[in-house]
Amino acid sequence: MTYLLDSNIVSYILKKITTVNNKLREVSFRGEEIFISCITYYEVKRGLLAINATRQLADFKQFCMDYEILFLDDIEIIEKACEIHVDLQRRGLTIQEQDILIAATAIAQRSRTLSH
Repeated sequence: MTYLLDSNIVSYILKKITTVNNKLREVSFRGEEIFISCITYYEVKRGLLAINATRQLADFKQFCMDYEILFLDDIEIIEKACEIHVDLQRRGLTIQEQDILIAATAIAQRSRTLSH
């Protein structure tokens, strides 16, 4: 299985929430792939900078060295984001654009993983 961690999960990890950190260790131990989106990176980093969280910034830097960051450098991600946005709009639902991009990144990464 592959995991794309969202901003709230990364924040819990940095806050050292035991249950979340235990789950991360368990998933890592099993050799599962764990990623974060560049959108998540942006959301977490700007939040830590805003509150001048020096220790958490250092922890986040290490976290980003341990887990790969997926960038929006693939047209498949943008295409999927467009589809998600239109689908939600047609159903009268709205979510934040960054969440659509993160979802599209997860879907694109999953299809890459399945095709290999």
